[in-house]
Amino acid sequence: MHSGLAWTLVVIQFVLIALLIAIPSGTLYAVGAGLTITSMVFVGAGIVVGMIAGAKLGGSLTPSPIPKTTGELKTSGLYRIVRHPIYTALLLVGLGLAIRGASEWHVVVLLALVVLLQVKARAEEAMLLKKFQGYAPYAARVGRFVPGVGTIRN
Repeated sequence: MHSGLAWTLVVIQFVLIALLIAIPSGTLYAVGAGLTITSMVFVGAGIVVGMIAGAKLGGSLTPSPIPKTTGELKTSGLYRIVRHPIYTALLLVGLGLAIRGASEWHVVVLLALVVLLQVKARAEEAMLLKKFQGYAPYAARVGRFVPGVGTIRN
């Protein structure tokens, strides 16, 4: 993957999150206290998951889907449960924001975020398969964003 494309994907990802925050709330459904709390739980969980996953990566952390040349394959902690916990964190935040937003546009932007992170993860995984001998068996047993979902079969 070309570096310019990789960073374009990163920018788009942050633009989509910003849109979920900036789009005015809609009337697709009523948002009462229960949905507000639910959305806050998703956003909070996403922030916590992202912080834990980022800390685990340490020096290997980069927003780019291109792995650092000095990066190491992490398969413990949250990485034992899902291969891309930071993307899972972004999806949790996005879901929380979309729930609170209650508009068709929030749903569209959330779906765009899901598609973007799928594209980004698949590109990253192709590079990780080449870089790390242990990535194929790891990807065969660990889900992409959700435990058990999105394993790669060889």
